[in-house]
Amino acid sequence: MDLNSTGNTPLLEEIPLPQHSEPVPERAQQMGNLQKQLDYFFQKQVLLAQALTHRSFLQDRLSQTSSKSTLERQQHNERLEFLGDAVLELAISDLLFHLFPEQSEGQLSHWRSLLVNSHTLARIAKQLRLGQLLHLGRGERLSGGAEKSSVLGNALEALLGAIYLDGGYQAVFAVIEGLFAQHLQQCRSGPRKKDYKSLLQEHLQGIGLPLPVYQVLQIDGPDHARLFQVACMVQWQKSANDSLQRIGSGSSKRSAEQAAAQAIYQALQQTQDQQQTQSGSAEPTEERFAHDMEILL
Repeated sequence: MDLNSTGNTPLLEEIPLPQHSEPVPERAQQMGNLQKQLDYFFQKQVLLAQALTHRSFLQDRLSQTSSKSTLERQQHNERLEFLGDAVLELAISDLLFHLFPEQSEGQLSHWRSLLVNSHTLARIAKQLRLGQLLHLGRGERLSGGAEKSSVLGNALEALLGAIYLDGGYQAVFAVIEGLFAQHLQQCRSGPRKKDYKSLLQEHLQGIGLPLPVYQVLQIDGPDHARLFQVACMVQWQKSANDSLQRIGSGSSKRSAEQAAAQAIYQALQQTQDQQQTQSGSAEPTEERFAHDMEILL
């Protein structure tokens, strides 16, 4: 079945490649390297170009020209992201079902939620260096869009959607199996202890904020039964005045830092949830944070 021929409007038009600022040979080499990493080479390069085109890039170009007929036909990657999200969930479900025949539906669903979330997708996108290949509008790029977990995760899903259209399910399944091999192996190895320090650090880096600062406030008790109190401080938003601090306790400096990092991470979750509610955003921050806190893949 030809997914691009439904008898109605085509899912994707053959459109010109987006213009870019990189020299053409360098850009071509980067795109070639990406396809080597994926072990998949596109038959229709236009699909690859669309997957790496953010909405902001086309919006900028439309605002800068009076000749809009061609530009208005170009497509950003959001439709491919929609398709790739569904394809990814199916492929991961397929892999988990066959790799772990002894596991219950509940455990498989739990693992799938850990694998198919913004944190894991962004990590894989960074390994592929998608941020360097994305066509972003000037404002989005200046605001750190090439490093945002949401932008990178969406781009990876769009890329998978493009592979599905270009080569079919077996092709995209093979790509997903390769990209998620390490994460699937970690499922096989069993759950790991939550590492809130690493999780907090990666989250702050993902949204372009400074790393947390830890300070030992107090050490009590005899040598064989020490009790440490450690403060964790993070700069929230872009102003030094917008900061959060939480205190954690533990029998070692490390465990106290973990407790403080956990407290600050959960405080960030509450702060973002409140801001999302006030702004009317529909982004499921609570669900995303819940997934991220379960395991650091």
